[in-house]
Amino acid sequence: MQKDLSYYMDLDYEIVIKKVKRDNKNSWLARYKDFKDVSFEGESASETFYGVREAFVEYIKSAIENKQHIPEPNEQDRAVRINISINAAALKKIDTYIEPLHISRSAFLQKSALEEVERN
Repeated sequence: MQKDLSYYMDLDYEIVIKKVKRDNKNSWLARYKDFKDVSFEGESASETFYGVREAFVEYIKSAIENKQHIPEPNEQDRAVRINISINAAALKKIDTYIEPLHISRSAFLQKSALEEVERN
């Protein structure tokens, strides 16, 4: 199997997108979890997603051309989408709590669940 641009673009790399505030202006920042130097900041989530994908394409092209090692996604760290139900009042409390922490619901729920599991 030839590990070309198409090969790497088809792998399930995780993209982290978050809203950021710079100089009292909201924007979006996206980066590839496995590639700290591949990021993009834009005015909307969709612009940012497509921008970071383009940055990744350029990174992979350059890495292939320069015969650099390109890590593949770590399956253990790969995010898995799940569907849960939660009481609306509880969700509001969670959102209020995490807003100043600048973390996602998913990150908070994962951290809280792992702490509970490790206590028992």
